[in-house]
Amino acid sequence: MNFFKKKTIIYSPGNGLIKSIDKVHDELFSTKALGDGFALEPNESSIFAPVEGTITSIFPTKHAISIKTASNLEVLIHIGIDTVELDGKGFNLKVKEGTKVTKETEIVEVDFPFLESNGKDTDVIVIFTNLKEKPLAITEGLMKVNQEIGTIK
Repeated sequence: MNFFKKKTIIYSPGNGLIKSIDKVHDELFSTKALGDGFALEPNESSIFAPVEGTITSIFPTKHAISIKTASNLEVLIHIGIDTVELDGKGFNLKVKEGTKVTKETEIVEVDFPFLESNGKDTDVIVIFTNLKEKPLAITEGLMKVNQEIGTIK
């Protein structure tokens, strides 16, 4: 199977601060155990698709959503740290499995103040789980939703 036949554009999944994955306060993510990626410190409740593709899975607790691109890149969007413990509370899904998404597709609305009041970190972590040796270059800093922040060739 030939992965990454075309360039995949990566977009900011929301308004806020884009940062390197190694700055996430959870070793599972910061050590890239699940794959390379980045995180968003959001300042709004709406989270959008960071790539074009199809929703392949949604965890029952609504805190994690997977997308597969046309070039077979697998993307995991994980909202918050230890948010699985909230059992879906604070998450309002806007998509379902099989939904085709673009950068304009809102995938979930998150009650970040609720997450914080329950002692949860609110980073939105985007992981490319099958990137292999492909280098990932992301622009860090304050970004607006749908703003291009990187590419994978």
